[in-house]
Amino acid sequence: MFANYLIGLREGLEAALVVSILVAYLVKSQRRELLPRIWAGVALAVAVSLAFGFALFYGPRSLTFEAQEAIGGGLSIVAVGLVTWMIFWMARAARTLSGELRGQIDKAAEGSWFALVLVAVLAVGREGLETALFLWSATEAVTRESDATWQPLLGAGLGIATAVALGYLLYRGAITINLSKFFAWTGGFLIIVAAGVLAYGVHDLQEAGILPGLDTLAWDVSDVIDPSTWYAALLKGVFNFSPATTVLEAVAWVLYVVPTMTLFVRGVRRRNAGPTRPAAPAPEPSTPVSH
Repeated sequence: MFANYLIGLREGLEAALVVSILVAYLVKSQRRELLPRIWAGVALAVAVSLAFGFALFYGPRSLTFEAQEAIGGGLSIVAVGLVTWMIFWMARAARTLSGELRGQIDKAAEGSWFALVLVAVLAVGREGLETALFLWSATEAVTRESDATWQPLLGAGLGIATAVALGYLLYRGAITINLSKFFAWTGGFLIIVAAGVLAYGVHDLQEAGILPGLDTLAWDVSDVIDPSTWYAALLKGVFNFSPATTVLEAVAWVLYVVPTMTLFVRGVRRRNAGPTRPAAPAPEPSTPVSH
């Protein structure tokens, strides 16, 4: 549930930041008459995201088991790719996001009526579609092993509600958040979550018969970590950890986490260090004066 809360919080805060920047810029530039276009775009993006999430949760249930596993595994890998791109993009663009959005608003305001709606749809809809896909992938294992579908959805809903409240407070100037640190810490945690989603996607593809090695286990600690206990459910819900893990799942987890986390940490450190100050030029040697 915590992982789903964090996903909802992070993705929701990104969308809330985008909306607050769009609204604040239009208000400060004395163009309040354009605000209905922004809200129309936000409403359309939310509707599309909800429809996409509904299709993900209920669409494949009428298919065969192998087809469900194949679709689940494929979409899990796609979700990992999208969330990885999002993590790196947001960590890099957090400081320049406001300027980019303002430029898009100025261009769209000069165009047709739907242009500004489209800006809001693309900015918010991207976060909504990523949220729906990643939430579905992250919770598929939990919901398949139990009927507690409401728990991951509740966690995500609470995260989104928190994000909306934070976005409003940021817009009103009531609080300040170091966005670079926020996206750095949550990005590092989501890399671990994404690795679990990737491993589970590999397991799905193994069960579908697309990938081999379903019976070749890297470890089986079921006698130590009882899958029916609360801490096993916590590990499964947050990290998609399975007491019985195949070799291919373990290899996929390591091959994803090690390079991705290394590149992410290096990028964060480089941005925090800031531009290095150029060294002062060496003084030119004095020219001897001839007598």
